[in-house]
Amino acid sequence: MLFRQGNGRLAWDRMSRATLASGRLDLVQVAAMGEVVELEYAVRVDRLGERLAALRLCEPAALAQMQSSLSTLGQLSAIAVFAAEPGRLEVVDGFKRLRAARALGWSELRAKTLAVDAVGAKVALSALHGQRGLTELEEAWLVRSLYRDDRLAQPEIARRLSRHKSWVSRRLLMAEALDEAVQADVRLGLLAASSAASLARLPRCNQAAAAAVVTATGATFRQTARLVEEVLTCADAAARAEVIERWRRSPPPRGAPRPARRARSEAEWVMADVATLTRVAARLEARLLAQPLSAFGSRAGELCADALITLAPVLAALGRTIALATGDSPTHALDHARGAAAPDRDPEPPRTVAARRCSGAVGQPQYGP
Repeated sequence: MLFRQGNGRLAWDRMSRATLASGRLDLVQVAAMGEVVELEYAVRVDRLGERLAALRLCEPAALAQMQSSLSTLGQLSAIAVFAAEPGRLEVVDGFKRLRAARALGWSELRAKTLAVDAVGAKVALSALHGQRGLTELEEAWLVRSLYRDDRLAQPEIARRLSRHKSWVSRRLLMAEALDEAVQADVRLGLLAASSAASLARLPRCNQAAAAAVVTATGATFRQTARLVEEVLTCADAAARAEVIERWRRSPPPRGAPRPARRARSEAEWVMADVATLTRVAARLEARLLAQPLSAFGSRAGELCADALITLAPVLAALGRTIALATGDSPTHALDHARGAAAPDRDPEPPRTVAARRCSGAVGQPQYGP
């Protein structure tokens, strides 16, 4: 079944930075910028390709976490794919889910097809990560792929990615200037992407040696940046090699040990726990009011609703304990909390509000896809 949305003339290159910065970009909105998008459907894992995976980093810890999530919660959101050729789908978003599913022996995954070509898929890859953001090195790989593989001019890349031409030039220079061995270390997880971006400022002949020092000594990003600055101040190649060798022989300290903290008293622990609960409760309430649980999808919405229902008696028991500890009646404590939160109006009963939040019915702002 096909779902049509939009007039088909909107293209990826008309996507605004404001849309990405809003953090409310989902797959349906992204696909609406193409012409046609298929609804979620099951696709065999062996039909899914990872050609665009070369533009992304996948840390082993993140992959293990995804595998644990799939095994316990199942697939919560569909992966995004595009039709690269008849009978072959290429993943745009969801590489960790695909690899975790293969490790678990799954035969199928839920997917959504974006109506884009290879260039549009790469632009979509950037757009779908607009909120969390790609690393500088991943951005550099993306720009280089559009420039070298798809033969797009730098101004055209800037237009499609809604970036300035200078940003495209800097990312392309990073990808072209960084030694392939250093990039391989990043893909293997031996070197942080941020440290590699800093090492790209060095002459290419010094990058591999400096990267070896960073990985061998476990240098932090700041220490790596200091090493780069010191090497760049050298006048000739011999002086640069001498600085790198000195860092290898005498690595910088990992930082002075932190002084031992004074043990907290019970009163301090109570105040700290109150502050934490207040902060977390405010954040949870803001998330629940921002959109209905149904917006997360059926499976994720059910899990969130079950968790909230389990949380309700815990908070009720805590309220009774607070009333007992303070010598106040639970009703008076609740009235005091209501008055502090909204003194100018009489709020709804807590049970009704919780029920309405879980159902995603009335009383909440409704957002479209």
